Amino acid sequence: MTNQNTQTPKFPEFMSNLKKFLLSIWSKIKQMLQSIYSNKQTAIGFTILAVFVLLAIFGPMIFPYDQATNWENRYAPISFEHWLGTDELGRDIFRQLIFGAGNVLSIALLTAIFTVCIGVTLGIISGFAGGTVDKIIQGITNLFLTIPSFPILLLLAQLITIEDALTFALVLSIWNWAGLCRAIRAQIMSLKERDFIQICKVMNMSQTHIIFKELLPNIYSYVIVNFVMIMKSAITGSVGIMMLGLAAFEPSNWGAMIHRARVQGLINPDALAFLLKPLVAVVLFQVGALLFANGLDELLNPRLKVN
Repeated sequence: MTNQNTQTPKFPEFMSNLKKFLLSIWSKIKQMLQSIYSNKQTAIGFTILAVFVLLAIFGPMIFPYDQATNWENRYAPISFEHWLGTDELGRDIFRQLIFGAGNVLSIALLTAIFTVCIGVTLGIISGFAGGTVDKIIQGITNLFLTIPSFPILLLLAQLITIEDALTFALVLSIWNWAGLCRAIRAQIMSLKERDFIQICKVMNMSQTHIIFKELLPNIYSYVIVNFVMIMKSAITGSVGIMMLGLAAFEPSNWGAMIHRARVQGLINPDALAFLLKPLVAVVLFQVGALLFANGLDELLNPRLKVN
């Protein structure tokens, strides 16, 4: 009885703390959304990207995709039953696009995470350490920047068996980190000469403190904008590789859909209408990502803020 009495009062306290925590999170989300929708470019871009993300998460549950072939319904026109028509095997194109959105966005997100982790880490080390370490990292960076990336990606796609989003993202990120690394290095080299960093050194603050408490907060806005742009370029790269038929991946991937439509278009002119639909999806995502990144740059960069 004593244990029960001592534990009972803790439950209301727990619920009160949980309520405060959830309200604080909601307040931050609300504040973030207000900031996003205060800028026209960011608002339009965020809305487009949010639609794609919501479709990728909830779309397959609302619009289940049936991969069964229906030869009698090949290249059916747009109708109430098939909102975007059907493909060469009589399968619904709209449901394919929704089902494939998850694959495409997973590749883009993972690529951005890997690329930012590599580029930011090496850029900070190179800019902060200087000397021999800087020369070695920049030598490797220059090598990656000199060689054209897309032909290398095509070669890697042939050499490495790509069967999932993680492998695809690793292939794309291997050759995409160098530009971000060089840009972060330049910013770190500029920041470390500022007075507040020199004061930190005089006060014998640790390098960990200087990097995580002083330098990173000053470059986070640039990293966020680049994260979105890397997702944009990752979709271009992955769709391009799939479009050329160089990766045996999910058939509903937008690049695979374009590849099938392109091949079928040589045989059947009706496939050209099928070709346009995944292309429009790719272009819409690119436009959304570009607008969102440009708007974020205006919001987060004081020099670009418009009154």
